Amino acid sequence: MADSLAQLRSQICAHRERRRSRRQLLILDDRLLRDIGITRAQAQKEGRKSFWKHNLKRPV
Repeated sequence: MADSLAQLRSQICAHRERRRSRRQLLILDDRLLRDIGITRAQAQKEGRKSFWKHNLKRPV
């Protein structure tokens, strides 16, 4: 039970961090976007994703 609660808490924290990061992308100016290597269109696409959507990197 404690493991389940810890896992849930971890998932909630990850969702919140993704939501925060995506919102920040939407307010960056073009110079900062260039600095991190993405376009305005890419930032808007990522910034508008739902917080629960994420890419899982799977080992090859």
